[in-house]
Amino acid sequence: MVVDIRPEELRRRDGPLEGAVVIDRNVLEWRLDPTSAHRLPEMDDPARRVIVVCDEGYASSLAAASLADLGLTNVTDLAGGFQAWLATKAP
Repeated sequence: MVVDIRPEELRRRDGPLEGAVVIDRNVLEWRLDPTSAHRLPEMDDPARRVIVVCDEGYASSLAAASLADLGLTNVTDLAGGFQAWLATKAP
């Protein structure tokens, strides 16, 4: 699961990350914590692969660490964030 935590204004500015689930950063933990009553239905397994993406890779690193602290065992982030991914698409 790829999770886009960029704020709405950045998603609007730079475009969507196709196939990603958009979750606001301030609700990320309770939406992905497998023990939360408010989790996404597909987050019933703490070993599910989760890749967190922010704009430049800083917030996503902290978010991935926070999710790991909750017990997710297969969570990481995209180095350089959306901007690094976008740079690979430039002509």
